[in-house]
Amino acid sequence: MSSESAHASSGENAGANAPALSIVALDDDADFRDYIRSVLEGDGHDVRVATTPDELYRMNEERLPDVVLLDMKMGRYSGDQVLEELRKRWAKLCVIVVTGYPSLETMRQTFKRDVFDYLAKPFSLADLRNVLRQAAGAFNLGGRPQDRLRQELGRQVRLARTEKAWTLKDLSEASGVSVSQLSSIERGAHLPSLESLLAVATALEASPSAWLKTAGF
Repeated sequence: MSSESAHASSGENAGANAPALSIVALDDDADFRDYIRSVLEGDGHDVRVATTPDELYRMNEERLPDVVLLDMKMGRYSGDQVLEELRKRWAKLCVIVVTGYPSLETMRQTFKRDVFDYLAKPFSLADLRNVLRQAAGAFNLGGRPQDRLRQELGRQVRLARTEKAWTLKDLSEASGVSVSQLSSIERGAHLPSLESLLAVATALEASPSAWLKTAGF
């Protein structure tokens, strides 16, 4: 699949996000890492960022992601070597290359290594979302029961909190669950523990079993 087709349809599909994915992004630019994490977590994805290839490999070994976003130009680190190592260790892993000003020959060599697509910096948020959505469809990623549960519980908590006109701080004080944890739950980034779920539901005067039923459980 070429990036041209992805980019061509990005405008009409800009509002269609991918299902919740586990994503690891390797980039040596701290600002870019912060941007990717903020944007994709806001879309409900589980995002980890790596600053070095070794950190990327360690994250993959701890928990293999659905998608790797790989920067090809990282100063002293070679994106080509990282891609080669990824293919040796995880041959079927979905890799999306991020690069600045790619040449035609670079693109050809990249796709020979079974890369799903590439994003040329600077890219739009619509382009990023569209490529992830297409990758999810092509690799049958996301949409797992735990992903649906995370997203739906987050949505139910957010709706119940909004109905009470509470801030995250208000809910934290009423439930004993930290603001950062509540924020993560509402974004669908993390699944709450049973104890946290009960505490939040009790504070919101809601039924956790009703929330689970809405999520299909």
